[in-house]
Amino acid sequence: MKGLSELLRLAPEEFAAWARRINDTLAERLLGNWSWWRRADQCPPEGDWHVWMLLAGRGFGKTRAGAEWVRGYAEAHPGARIALVAASLHEARQVMVEGESGLLSIAPDDVRPEYESSLRRLSWANGAVATLYSAAEPESLRGPEHSAAWCDEIAKWPQGEAAWDNLMLTMRIGDNPRVVATTTPRGVPLVRRLMKEKGVETTGGSTGDNCLNLSPQWLATMDAIYGGTRLGRQELRGELLEDVEGALWTRALVERCRVEAASVGKPMRVVIGVDPPATANGDACGIVVAAQLRDERLAVVEDASVENPPPHVWAQAVAAAAARWGADRVVAESNMGGEMVEGTLRQADVALPVVPVHASIGKARRAEPVALAYERGDVVHAGVFESLEDQLCGLQVGGGYAGPGRSPDRADACVWALAALQEGLRKGRGPGVRRV
Repeated sequence: MKGLSELLRLAPEEFAAWARRINDTLAERLLGNWSWWRRADQCPPEGDWHVWMLLAGRGFGKTRAGAEWVRGYAEAHPGARIALVAASLHEARQVMVEGESGLLSIAPDDVRPEYESSLRRLSWANGAVATLYSAAEPESLRGPEHSAAWCDEIAKWPQGEAAWDNLMLTMRIGDNPRVVATTTPRGVPLVRRLMKEKGVETTGGSTGDNCLNLSPQWLATMDAIYGGTRLGRQELRGELLEDVEGALWTRALVERCRVEAASVGKPMRVVIGVDPPATANGDACGIVVAAQLRDERLAVVEDASVENPPPHVWAQAVAAAAARWGADRVVAESNMGGEMVEGTLRQADVALPVVPVHASIGKARRAEPVALAYERGDVVHAGVFESLEDQLCGLQVGGGYAGPGRSPDRADACVWALAALQEGLRKGRGPGVRRV
């Protein structure tokens, strides 16, 4: 029996002749046979590997490949103990279990596992069990034992290396414990580390490799918007990109400065940086909240940016962030006019002092001391701010930008806020008067 990839290479008349020979029973069997449908790049590698990392663009079919691997493993290994690990329990359930390509969706009726959401558990009739875990809670992986694991989107795990290390210590039962990791590439420490480890086999791929199962209009749109950009190379072409040449921030630097949000405590001062869009239908409005901690470190505590907003929407977003954090002031880029920015914020009932900064004069001068503060360990990220961090890693010495999007709106807002806090520390400014 020819596989799908072979059939697609047949001439139209040969394919038609093949289709006439297929009866309904065989057609139904083929529809449920993943080994017939899958592409060669969705097949597990041969050889003695302990980790298969599927590093590919969005829409490649990574989730389907991971789910089918787990399904095949569970059905072939009665009593198996399998870990399903995602960035959060919500994502594990929504993507790995209940998603369109998740384990419940791909399973034939006669071998579909039972899902017990309260126990975070999938159970097969042959005794195989898969348990859901959150990478945000690495300690939850202490104690269990597994013979197989599927890890989804490891590049966005909030505590990637800690979660991975705890998982690997559980892979101690069965004849040949194996892990499948499916992810869109990002140059985070865990992905870079796995690229170098012995026993790790990597499969790469792009969104276009799965074009037969994706909307042609969507593919054309994505290529028109992101083709040739850094974001497109990473998210669509599945390239693991190195740090930008001359970048003020690197991925490793940002990861080194990351702490848990709950660890920062009550801040002494809070400043909101705002980078308003130049037009009503332009880029995002960067809105980043930064705080001075009691040990005088500075912390990025929230990225409240909004995409393509009209003025009243971004102004309301600033007002909401100010209320959430009890902010002391707003620092806003004033290229579109300082009075206009302040007037827009006043209409949204932002009663805080609004300090204008001019980007063309101060961008590079302000960004470089902020980057040095990161290097010294004086700035932390209280959580994960993926879009903001991507932009920070695109800012270059001298004011250049080689990151995703047309404008580093989030990064600029972050720099404005942190620079204002740095200036306050230099002047010996205390915590000021805070509303309660």
